[in-house]
Amino acid sequence: MISIEEAINIVKATAKPLLQKTVKTVEKSGSYSLSETIYSPINMPPFRQSAMDGYALHLHNNLTYKLIGEVKAGDAHQPHLKPGEAIRIFTGAPVPDSANAVVMQEKVLINENTLTIQNRVAENTNIRPEGEQVKKGDIALAKGTKLTPAAIGYLASLGVSNVTVFKKPSIALITTGNELVEAGKTLSYGKIYESNSKMLQSALYNLKFYDVSIHKVEDNYNKTVSKLKSVIAKNDMVIITGGISVGDYDFVGKALTELNVVERFYKVKQKPGKPLFFGNKEDKLIFALPGNPAAALTCFYAYVYIALQKMMDKEDTELPRVKAKSLTQFTKNGDRPQFLKAIYTNGHVEILEGQSSAMQQTFALANALVFVPEDITNIKINDTLETMLLPV
Repeated sequence: MISIEEAINIVKATAKPLLQKTVKTVEKSGSYSLSETIYSPINMPPFRQSAMDGYALHLHNNLTYKLIGEVKAGDAHQPHLKPGEAIRIFTGAPVPDSANAVVMQEKVLINENTLTIQNRVAENTNIRPEGEQVKKGDIALAKGTKLTPAAIGYLASLGVSNVTVFKKPSIALITTGNELVEAGKTLSYGKIYESNSKMLQSALYNLKFYDVSIHKVEDNYNKTVSKLKSVIAKNDMVIITGGISVGDYDFVGKALTELNVVERFYKVKQKPGKPLFFGNKEDKLIFALPGNPAAALTCFYAYVYIALQKMMDKEDTELPRVKAKSLTQFTKNGDRPQFLKAIYTNGHVEILEGQSSAMQQTFALANALVFVPEDITNIKINDTLETMLLPV
C-alpha cells in the first residue's frame, strides 16, 4: 500500500501525451488543442473598417462638409471623397481610401446635404486599419492553444473551416457485478441499479471527453479476461469499477495479470478508495476503481483526472486546490488520509454528513473534496483546510 503522493507521482510519470492528430471542423473543435500553428490566411480586418456608425470624412480646415453618399456594411463600392466631403457610414463598413477619419453620428449636425462637426477630428479617428488584429501570414493561434468559443469565433472570422488538433483519448468504462441491473428494468431482490458507468460517463463528458464506450461484464473469470482484452486493444484508457478487491468473485486483478498489464500500484493509503489499481499495457492506461460509487468518483478526480490531462499534454494536471475555513466540526476515524465530500463557498467549506464510500446523495450536493492528512483527527470550526475544487 502506497501513499497518495506516491500514487499521484506514479500516474504522472506513467501517463504520456497522446500526440496523435486529427482534423476537426472549426465548429466541432471546442475544447481541443491545436496540434499545429495556424497562420492567418487574410488580413483582419481585410480592409479599412469603420469602428462605429457615423460619417467618413476627407478632412479639411473647416468644420462643415458636403454629404455625398453612403456606405454600409457589406458594400463593395468606393466613393471618392474630395477634401471637405463626407459620406454616411456604418459600423463594420469599408472606409473609402479617400477618407481619413470617421466622426461618430452623435457629434454632428445635419442640414440637408451639409454636415457640421462639433470639434476638429484627428486623422484616422475611428478607423480600424487593415490587418489591425492580425496580418496575412502572421501567427493567428499557436500550437497548443485550447480552442475556446472565442478562439473558434476568431478562426471562423479568418475564414478557417478546418483545424488539426490533438486527438483526445478513447475511453472504455467497464462495470462488473452480477448484482447490477440497468435503470428501467425491474429490480428483483438482491439486485441494485447500476450507476457507476452513468456517473463516470457524465464526469468525462463534463471534461469534454466524448469518445466513451460502456461495457458490462459478469462476475466470471473467462468473460472478464475476454472483455478486458477486447477493450484494452481498442482504447487509450480503460476504467473498471468493481471486482478489484480480493473476494471470491473479484476477478479483475487476476485477469489483468493474465493480460500482462503492468501493475504500477495497487491499494492506496486513503479513504475512500483504498482498493485502487493503476497499470498500463504499453501506452494503454488501466484504472480499476472501487465499486462503491463515492469511492469510484473520488478516485476519478484524484487520479484519473491527472492521467487525462497528461494524455492531453496539459501543464496543470491536478484539480485546483485552495485553503478554506471550515464551517463544521469533524472527527476522522482511523489513520488513513481522507477525502471528505464538501461544499465550498467564498473561502469557506462545509463538510457534509454521510461520508460513506457508498453515499451518492452526499456527493450529489458536493462541489469540493476536503483533504484531511493522516496526522489530523479532529477538525474544528475555522480550521484551515486543503480543499480540492471539483469541475462544475
